[in-house]
Amino acid sequence: MVQTDKVLDAKGLACPMPIVKTKKAMKDLASGDVLEIQATDKGSTADLQAWAKSSGHEYIGTETEGDVLLHYLRKDGVNEVSETIEIPEVSLAEFQARVENGDSLNILDVREQEEYDEAHIPGVKHIPLGEVEARMDELEKDKEIYIICYSGRRSGVAGDMMAKKGFKTLYNVVPGMRDWTGKTE
Repeated sequence: MVQTDKVLDAKGLACPMPIVKTKKAMKDLASGDVLEIQATDKGSTADLQAWAKSSGHEYIGTETEGDVLLHYLRKDGVNEVSETIEIPEVSLAEFQARVENGDSLNILDVREQEEYDEAHIPGVKHIPLGEVEARMDELEKDKEIYIICYSGRRSGVAGDMMAKKGFKTLYNVVPGMRDWTGKTE
């Protein structure tokens, strides 16, 4: 059991809300304080790990109690806080038009396996957000890459990580698969 300074109830919330609420809650904590995030969204583990890493907080770990995931983050737990790199956004409408037009696009889907299996754009590369850093070598740094998730939050985090590793031409598709009406597999 991890000693916590504050508990955040994010049960029943789907991406991107657990991250949004966590970000807000972290602002009220002192450096070194531990936040417990209670969530039921299966994708929240990878989301929080990636967000903590990109924002300079320490991801301590996750415990499970029934259907509830208990995530633990320490504020400013990592000594080196790196600046977030905002990648350009492309509207879903513009992106979908390019896909339907048959443009040759490099598309990276960073949703969890379960979400991807439910429906995905034909021909995309799938790397869940929690694996992006370890699997970046599967992508070409000099190619234009469109990154998509459910809402645009995880794809933004993935884009930040990739930009910091030298990827030059990245686009965050917003709002993402939540509103996608095109062909899926």
